[in-house]
Amino acid sequence: MDRERIIRIFAGTMVLASLVLGLKVNHWWFLLTAFVGVNLLQSGITNWCLLEDVLKKLGVKGRGQI
Repeated sequence: MDRERIIRIFAGTMVLASLVLGLKVNHWWFLLTAFVGVNLLQSGITNWCLLEDVLKKLGVKGRGQI
């Protein structure tokens, strides 16, 4: 699995998990949803993603390297 796919799966999982936690546990979990959204927006504007850097250091290959 390539880095881009892992990042999308991770972001989607975080959004869904925070929505469930916000509805079932405490409304403050919605801040995690907002954080993920802001991070996705920032990544789209700056073309930089911390998770991508972490995955690179762990040796996960990018789409063009497979």
